[in-house]
Amino acid sequence: MVSKGQNEQIFNAMANRRQSRANRILSQLDGRSIVFLGMMGCGKSAIGKMVARRLGLEFVDADTEIEVAAGRPVADIFEEYGEEEFRRLEEKVIERVLAEKPVLLALGGGAFMAEPTREIIEKYGLSVWIKADLNLLLERVGRRPGKRPLLSKGNPKEIFENLLKIREPVYALAELHIESKGGTKSDMRNVVMDALDEHLKVPT
Repeated sequence: MVSKGQNEQIFNAMANRRQSRANRILSQLDGRSIVFLGMMGCGKSAIGKMVARRLGLEFVDADTEIEVAAGRPVADIFEEYGEEEFRRLEEKVIERVLAEKPVLLALGGGAFMAEPTREIIEKYGLSVWIKADLNLLLERVGRRPGKRPLLSKGNPKEIFENLLKIREPVYALAELHIESKGGTKSDMRNVVMDALDEHLKVPT
């Protein structure tokens, strides 16, 4: 039987290992931000918040920042001004956020498609593609259909399939690829932390 003191020792050892890994990742980032990209529903925001907390970074959602800057919801910007104007605003907001300080930034699904935005991200951060298969994406976005303007004008599955064909070759330009296979959020956070640590590891 494990005593209370032994439990505390085990807990403290685990906490120390987590902190050591977080410190190592931050050191290797050397002031760069982490930028999560991928399709809507892949878990950029949910997992991003948990990873940011573990690393001691501020979590920033690009769409939320755009809504603050514009004074209206993303869906309204799309409806009133169109996607082209939205992307221009998105680029400006992303550059402002990344130029200020290191953060963990979660992009909207289409942000990484624009070359100027990719160049900004390369300048200031580490790009991380959170991959997920079609069925998982459809299940997740079905929970909040009103928040997805690109899915409001047709069959969501067909729209998703078309978007994946167009976007995935560009997403593949990201520096690090991590696959989301479901499971708990904590499990996925740990997968991301392990992947960051391994990717940034200094060769010996």
